Amino acid sequence: MTLFLVKKTNLSVVIIALNEESNIERCLKSVQWAHEIIVYDSGSTDKTVAIAQGMGAKVTVGPWLGFGPTKNKAAELAANDWIFSLDADEEVPATLHDEIDTLTLSNDVAYSIPRLSYYLKQWIHHGGWYPDYQVRLFNRTTAKWTPEEVHEKVEAKSYAKLSNHLNHYVFKSVEHHISTNNRYSGLLAQKLHRQGIKFSILNFIIKPNLKFFECYILKLGFMDGWAGYFIAKSAAYSVFLKWSKLKELEMHEL
Repeated sequence: MTLFLVKKTNLSVVIIALNEESNIERCLKSVQWAHEIIVYDSGSTDKTVAIAQGMGAKVTVGPWLGFGPTKNKAAELAANDWIFSLDADEEVPATLHDEIDTLTLSNDVAYSIPRLSYYLKQWIHHGGWYPDYQVRLFNRTTAKWTPEEVHEKVEAKSYAKLSNHLNHYVFKSVEHHISTNNRYSGLLAQKLHRQGIKFSILNFIIKPNLKFFECYILKLGFMDGWAGYFIAKSAAYSVFLKWSKLKELEMHEL
C-alpha cells in the first residue's frame, strides 16, 4: 500500500461536459489550484468549449459513450494517476479543497465526498439528497468507473469518506428536472430489459408510491418545504416512467 500527501502537482481534475456554458466557469474557477484540468466535451453547441479553453483547461471533444465509459475515457487523458472527477454543474468550496490538500492518500482507497444540492432557490438538506456521498477522488491504476450508461459508480478495493461537501447546482429549472427524469428513466428501463427483468403490475403500482413515502416521510423531505414535496413527487414519477417504459419495451417484442 502506497501512502503519500496529495499536492496540486499530482492531481488531475477531470470534468465531462455537454452544453454547460451556464455552469462550467463556476466549476473551473473552483479548481484552479489543480495541477491540470481536463474537460471532455461530448459535442456542445453552446460556448462550453470556448469558456473552458479560455480558462486554461485542456479540452478534448469526443463521442458520448454513456456516463461510465465516458468518465473512464476522460480519466485516461490525464497526466496524473490521481483523479478528482467532477461534473460541470458542481463546485469545490474552499473547505473541501483544504481538506483534500492535507489528505494522505492510499492507492488502494477511493474517497467519497458528500454533495449538497441547490435547487428551487434553496439548498436541499433532506429527501435523500444529502449527504449524497459521491466517490470522486481515486487512483486510476486501482479504481475505475463501472460501464453503466447511468448511475455509474467507482469500483475500488476500499473506500473512505471526506467531511466537507461539494456544491451541486443540480437543475436549471423544473423543465430541466423533468427532462432529466425522462432521459434517466428510459436508460434505467433499458438496463432492466437487458438484465431480463420483466414488467410487474405490482411494481408499476406500488414502487412509485413507496418512493414518494421514502423521500418525503422517511428521509424527511417535508422539512425542505415545497421544494421537498416537488422533489419527492418527481422521484416517484421517475419510477413510474421507468416501469412504464419497461412495459413498452416488452410490447415492442410482441
